[in-house]
Amino acid sequence: MITTIIIFISALVALNFLLLIFSCNKTAPRKSAERPPYIIKKETTVITTQQLSNHLAPTGS
Repeated sequence: MITTIIIFISALVALNFLLLIFSCNKTAPRKSAERPPYIIKKETTVITTQQLSNHLAPTGS
């Protein structure tokens, strides 16, 4: 009885590995098109001391 169960489970495991071999995804590497990188350039903003003084909170000293 135990040998029958062991043989049955071994056959199922072997069948599982056999199906795993045939079901793996084998894809051919595709050639990617060369595109220039997309770079976002931000304009630099110059902040003067006059603009900074308007946004500062009073310190009370």
